[in-house]
Amino acid sequence: MNASKKESLDRIRQIGETVSVEFKRCGGNIEHDVYETVCSFSNRFGGDIYLGILDDGTVNGVPEKTASSMVKNIITVLANPNLFSPTLTLDPEIITYEKKTLIHIHVPVSGEVISFKKVIYNRVNDSDVKVTSTTDIAQMYIRKQEIFTERKVYPYVHFDDLRLDLLPLVRTMAKNNSSGVHPWEKMTDAELLKSAGLYTEDRVTGEKGFNLAAVMLLGKDDVIRDVAPAYSTDALLRKVNVDRYDDRLIVDTNLIESYDRLFEFAVKHLSDKFYLEDGKVRLSLRNIIAREMIVNTLMHREFISAYQAKFVIEKDRMYVENANRARKDGLITPENFEPYAKNPLIASFFRNIGYSDKLGSGVRKLFNYSYKYSGADPEFMEGDIFRITVPLNDDFSWDAQNNVRTSESAENPTINPTINPTLNPTLNPTLKDLDRLIIQKIKENPSVTYSELSEVLGKNRDTIAEHLRFLQEKEFVERIGSKKNGIWQLIEGKTR
Repeated sequence: MNASKKESLDRIRQIGETVSVEFKRCGGNIEHDVYETVCSFSNRFGGDIYLGILDDGTVNGVPEKTASSMVKNIITVLANPNLFSPTLTLDPEIITYEKKTLIHIHVPVSGEVISFKKVIYNRVNDSDVKVTSTTDIAQMYIRKQEIFTERKVYPYVHFDDLRLDLLPLVRTMAKNNSSGVHPWEKMTDAELLKSAGLYTEDRVTGEKGFNLAAVMLLGKDDVIRDVAPAYSTDALLRKVNVDRYDDRLIVDTNLIESYDRLFEFAVKHLSDKFYLEDGKVRLSLRNIIAREMIVNTLMHREFISAYQAKFVIEKDRMYVENANRARKDGLITPENFEPYAKNPLIASFFRNIGYSDKLGSGVRKLFNYSYKYSGADPEFMEGDIFRITVPLNDDFSWDAQNNVRTSESAENPTINPTINPTLNPTLNPTLKDLDRLIIQKIKENPSVTYSELSEVLGKNRDTIAEHLRFLQEKEFVERIGSKKNGIWQLIEGKTR
């Protein structure tokens, strides 16, 4: 094993098992749970299995003499149509690590839904879960086939099932969003709906008609209930009565009016703090943040899912969450973000009427303005449930903070403006709010574990692991000793 691969495996052992990493104790035989993990990795995002490493990261190895026959056995089982359907072709690798023999199985994500012994498995966090619900199985097939459910044609939905009274407003919004001129202005209602891709032909079945996107954008309420009976957004205010709510609004109408109602709910319950962009233009941080969160949850959700979408405002945070057709699992940052329209027809319609900007701009806006609104960064968590969390802090004011800094700078002109921000994490612009909290907890307790950090900071284990990996890569912290018995150490000069 070369140095880079060893370093990579060192880091993997420190982090432990995740949605895409599994350790297996292995004697001379391959247990069935290895194949269950192969199946779940194939169905999810792919991953890596290491035979010969215990759950806690301890390396015990596999018998060197039988390693080759074990690899052959794995290949044979994966190719057996009575066990795997469809069959898989993988290339397990025998490696030497810390003077022990291991077997590494890299499992790529498959193009089809895989079953092992006629059972479908899915990867949830660090567990392999049997999938028995027909709804969940259908979601897996949708994810594999890259099906855009918004394109499903409903041949018995007619013009009188749509809110055509909204089209004059749509034309005006599109015109105002495009410098006073937009093609929809001069189109008939039928031409507009066809131009927007809301009246289409299914190229597989030949069916013509209005699709799911048309129903969700412009459908009458009873038609929406017939087509997507679980669709609604539950808006909740939880500042005093955190177990139930202080205020509630259930929104289950078309997407255009849903946006207005949810936005009004946000305006009603969020502070509109004073802020000048570049010291010149007054902007409403509240409106920008609320707009991006609401548009995201309406535009990118999976409408056929029974999961209840939410918009929740609490004392120290607000969040939206909705069913999602995930392409990966974990934390999204501006650095690793890859824009992808889950519902391209709805996204295009929203862009035309000015509800959204170009694809991906919402993430950058929320990271920019959330910090100026509350002094902390937002969190985007991708999975079967997509969640955006924006911290809230009524005591924070970007304007007041900058006025204080300006005053202090005038009183202390000798302060060196080129001071190295890496000397202190509170000044380092690359460090997120959660990074600073993790560093503080490590200062207080160098033996703190991933689970303890997850519990204390209120974040899931994968999020903590990703931030710790970043801190190690940027040399803010290092791990001394094993994953189980080691400690964290802050690197001198970076975090003092």
